[in-house]
Amino acid sequence: MREVDCIIVGGGLAGLQAAIQLGRYSAHQVLVIDAGEGRSTLCRTYHNILGFPDGVSGEELRARGRMQAERTGVSFEKDRIVKASRHGEKIQLFGTSGAEYRSKTVLLATGLSDRVPDIPGLTPTLGRTVYVCPDCDGYEIQDQRTVLLGSGEAGANMAMILIQRTNDLLYINHEQAPISAELHRSMKEEGVRYLEAAVQEVQQIEDGHITGVLTEDGQIFESERGFIAFGGNRVHYELAEQLGAVIADNKHVEADPRSLRAATNVWIAGDLGLHAEQATVAMGEGSIAAIWIHKALQQMTKD
Repeated sequence: MREVDCIIVGGGLAGLQAAIQLGRYSAHQVLVIDAGEGRSTLCRTYHNILGFPDGVSGEELRARGRMQAERTGVSFEKDRIVKASRHGEKIQLFGTSGAEYRSKTVLLATGLSDRVPDIPGLTPTLGRTVYVCPDCDGYEIQDQRTVLLGSGEAGANMAMILIQRTNDLLYINHEQAPISAELHRSMKEEGVRYLEAAVQEVQQIEDGHITGVLTEDGQIFESERGFIAFGGNRVHYELAEQLGAVIADNKHVEADPRSLRAATNVWIAGDLGLHAEQATVAMGEGSIAAIWIHKALQQMTKD
């Protein structure tokens, strides 16, 4: 049984920023437990983060963040937390490794997982020339020949956003899920080209630079940039629910807007919460949650 002052579940950008902030107080034992997955492990290049005008990969940010946190005394453990419960005034966490952890406070930065079909060639392009967030990376497709791979109305709604960036947009409904007549009409009026076809391969050159897609009927559609929008992303809310947090209809976790406290001695940060899903937002929330965890730990010491 390992016991600390604060456990951060999730070593993505939100969790790492929180770890750096908490570690710099030099007053708390902080442990980050991470399974080594998440959006930031897939993104080849973030283009909208301060100080990296040429982009930076999620893996590099994670490596730098961990090093920075470890310098302040923060510890790291590779494990997947699958169960959470309360043990008196402490919070107890259980990992798939069989290990048990106990803490006075917990920050959940478990995020979400994008639904990405197993299309050959797709994963190596993610974050390099194929994107998921129009707010983060819509700039990257400005006036570029762009293919959007998606499913039904999730893809159609994304197409209506992306057509504001480029007038050369093809939406391929990979799963051929239904789309309302109204959305079909809107796409046509805005100039979105539309195709229902299964994609066999995302073609690329030079380390993740998309050149086009190959459909199962043998057609090749050339492209300079890409987006995906398949819908059905999975929010990892279960631990928050087990610890008494309120779960919204879309499975994101509700929290106090100022402190990000979601339940007694439980805070959240990043894509787990109800907010825009962006790396920079997640980092800011990590800092905010850490500040309030520090205040809570100080109060516990006084009590």
